Amino acid sequence: MTNMVKIMIVDDHPMVAKGIQSILETYEDITIVGTLHNGQDAVEQVAYLQPDVILMDLNMPKLGGLSATEILLERYPSLRILILSMHDNPQYISSALSHGAMGYVLKDVPTDEIKLAIDTLMRGKHYLCTGAEGSLNPNSDHEREALTGREQTILLCLAQGQSNKEVANALDISVRTVETHRKNIKRKLGISSTAGLTRYALDHGVLQGTGTNL
Repeated sequence: MTNMVKIMIVDDHPMVAKGIQSILETYEDITIVGTLHNGQDAVEQVAYLQPDVILMDLNMPKLGGLSATEILLERYPSLRILILSMHDNPQYISSALSHGAMGYVLKDVPTDEIKLAIDTLMRGKHYLCTGAEGSLNPNSDHEREALTGREQTILLCLAQGQSNKEVANALDISVRTVETHRKNIKRKLGISSTAGLTRYALDHGVLQGTGTNL
């Protein structure tokens, strides 16, 4: 008897989510345990649905894909998360990987490649589709150093208007540590102002639900 792979789809576009579900349901070894429309619902329902793999969109209301990925993996480290996005920007891809996602697939790939990505994650390996690999070129002279998961979390807090002290209290770290992370974030991104950090967070899917049209 084939071991069924339990898939949870998280995408704020119902027609897209339904289309992905219909495609994956044609495979005999896949069962869809839930189709949700934002990261907050994913965080709240993952314990009940118990998926093996989550197909996660990036830009969603309430809680975006990056933040949801980080929260989910903090609580369930063995969970496999595959980002399924239309964005091939290197910063999106590197941000997703630094948050702990095991794979990144563009939404316009053939159906078989989504299945291949799922199978690869189930074997405990990472997967990048061809388009994502092409965008994330490690030999590029212009490739920025990726932010760590903790730096992404602090960037989110700062972009939401929190002070260094508020961030320190929320993450149970010292103000000096926050200041160090803040300097490293600005250095890696080549950004000198808090306003610039907020703009970066909005443009790259870190800060969600703030009225931007992404």
